[in-house]
Amino acid sequence: MLYTEILNNNKIFLLLYKKGKPIISKWLVIYVRKNNLSYNRLGITAGKKVGNAVRRNRAKRIIRQIYRENELKMPIGIDIVIVARNCLPDTKLGIVNNYLSNRAIREIVKAVEN
Repeated sequence: MLYTEILNNNKIFLLLYKKGKPIISKWLVIYVRKNNLSYNRLGITAGKKVGNAVRRNRAKRIIRQIYRENELKMPIGIDIVIVARNCLPDTKLGIVNNYLSNRAIREIVKAVEN
């Protein structure tokens, strides 16, 4: 990923859950917050409610792929945590990609500006 580092610090995850702006959809919950850095930080989670390990890994692969395809449209200098919801592994990649590229990025930009 070009402008993104992996987020793996639990404190930052918890901070985003608590103080980040949530963007909720049928497939994903996206928490966004400014980080005042020159790059983005991305965290991906899929809890046990998503299913067994195969379904959780599929959900994380889908999230990584749609983020990779839409990374250049994202504003720079934000922390993002994307949480997979239960129906994500059963959904086609194109549907979730259209949601992220058309609607979610607009909401992310609005959340960062406020």
